[in-house]
Amino acid sequence: MVDIGTLSMILLLGMFALLAIGMPLGFASAFLAVVTLVLKFDVDILFNTFGRGPFSVLGQAVYRQMTNYVLISVPLFIFMAALLERSGIAKDMYSALNQLLSRTRGGIALVTSLMAVIMAAMSGIIGGEVVLLGLIALPQMLRLGYNQNLAIGTICASGSLGTMIPPSIVLIFYGLVTETSIKALFTASFLPGFMLASFFMIYILFRSIMNPEMAPLPPEDPTDPKGKEKGLMFLGFLGRLFMWITGVLIARNLFFTVTGDNAVTEGVEPIFLGMVSDLPYIIGAFVICALVVYLVVGKDRSKEGWDMSKGLVAPIIVIGVVLGSIYGGITGITEAAGMGVVAVFVIGLVRREMTFDIVWDSLMRTLKSTGTIIWVTIGAAALAAAYTLAGGPTYVANMIVGSDLPTMGVILVMMFIFLIMGMFMDWVGIVLLIMPVFLPIVLRLPVEEIGVLGHLEARHVAIWFGVVFCMNMQVSFLSPPFGPAAFYLKSVAPAHISLTDIFKGFLPFIAIQLIALSVLLIWPPIVTLFL
Repeated sequence: MVDIGTLSMILLLGMFALLAIGMPLGFASAFLAVVTLVLKFDVDILFNTFGRGPFSVLGQAVYRQMTNYVLISVPLFIFMAALLERSGIAKDMYSALNQLLSRTRGGIALVTSLMAVIMAAMSGIIGGEVVLLGLIALPQMLRLGYNQNLAIGTICASGSLGTMIPPSIVLIFYGLVTETSIKALFTASFLPGFMLASFFMIYILFRSIMNPEMAPLPPEDPTDPKGKEKGLMFLGFLGRLFMWITGVLIARNLFFTVTGDNAVTEGVEPIFLGMVSDLPYIIGAFVICALVVYLVVGKDRSKEGWDMSKGLVAPIIVIGVVLGSIYGGITGITEAAGMGVVAVFVIGLVRREMTFDIVWDSLMRTLKSTGTIIWVTIGAAALAAAYTLAGGPTYVANMIVGSDLPTMGVILVMMFIFLIMGMFMDWVGIVLLIMPVFLPIVLRLPVEEIGVLGHLEARHVAIWFGVVFCMNMQVSFLSPPFGPAAFYLKSVAPAHISLTDIFKGFLPFIAIQLIALSVLLIWPPIVTLFL
């Protein structure tokens, strides 16, 4: 029998060795799970007690992960992202944003970041966003003479925002593994996610203004509306959009009133914006929007604004369906993902873009991506179960807690381990292998010593740690040598752009991500402001 310290070192070196020779993470984890049991309990466990005793724990751990209902949302979100990538919804959104910001210094890069934020809020899939932005935005920025490093960094860093912005697949897996409320994780990650996106945009603006040669303005179009006129047109678009939204809410409210479904009942949660008491406010909002459209902006100008910005309508509908159904208490995460798929499919049909080939190709992409995630999940779940059975988490916890480091010192050591592991390993494996070890340690730390500014409540520690972990994984998508965002972009980038060029473009954005991570560590309550 091998002691747990030696076993831990064997597993660590074995994992790096197997990944270095090209073995997929799922198979490497499953192989090491069996090695762990053999070294800890003897080789007879494979033959004399097959299906019983310690070996059966692996099967139970895998079964528990595979039968979790929320896991169904993962292929649904991937399918939705694939449909969005193949349809014209994303291209129309890019065109609309480009028209609005075309005369802003660094406008194309800002449009790329905004598009990435919207795409992240629709599907939460990282790879598809980077590829899509690489196909749409990279040629445009290079054609206009943008600095290559700025263009590459903007695409890959912004395209990775799906890690932080709900509905993030990383947050879903974290919630599954740690049994933390996924809805609470989504709510907590809103502000940090948009904070990181705003950091990217501020950096783009700053670099573009300080060095205009990095982001030249496109040639001026005489027919393009100028400053104030363009602002009024966009205001008219928003007025028309919210007239439609409030109109639908009025009809919905009246339907509930006629059927009596919104009657006030003790112990029954009121319908979101569906109660009789909500009706005057909704009608008031409709009237204000109508006044803006017809009096402030003008009917003709607002119509032009609608034609200019209508490419934003479909993404807003998809975001409203997915996140609105979750936060409105209508559905859970899995059902919201299914509703998002239906919304994208119906929009594609209405736009006459949804063909059999697009659906088939999207299904095949979903099958391949989901298969990869499932195999990693199976292997990592088995290894985590075997290591737990061998006493690994207790050993690691005692080693970290017994090191006499202060609370923030322990957390910084964990952050360093996450960053190093993220350079070599897929995030799914890190969630399943590392989180069952680290989270119990964090929960045992004095909560009043977590952070520097503000106070974190004990019931929010698991949620805060999940958001911090996602920010770490945001860094890992850009970290050499195996930063996946670089390989996603390389697959669609011009031949003259090498992987070295791509990683060079990441450096300022990795620094920005580390600054955002520092904010979460210094001021933990930023995560709980909306909870």
